[in-house]
Amino acid sequence: MKRPKGYLSKHTRKLKAKRKLTPADFVREFKEGEKVRIVPYPYYKRGMIPHRRYTNLVGTVVGKRGSSYIISLKLGRKEKQLILLPIHLRRVG
Repeated sequence: MKRPKGYLSKHTRKLKAKRKLTPADFVREFKEGEKVRIVPYPYYKRGMIPHRRYTNLVGTVVGKRGSSYIISLKLGRKEKQLILLPIHLRRVG
């Protein structure tokens, strides 16, 4: 049978987590204007994880949408906005 080639095919090994999730990871709070680093946690199945190109980039919290945060960051000359769960975000500071 042919192997499936999905969105994370061959790439979860690179994103393998070093630690387990704790309840504090789910309820982490960020304020608007705060700097955060994008650290994808691949094995949490609710919602999509951020693309590999955004790994370890630093962005600014612009707002909140439900339980997720809107992150603004520059990629080259373009301004990007990502909607991410707090599991994928770490404080810079």
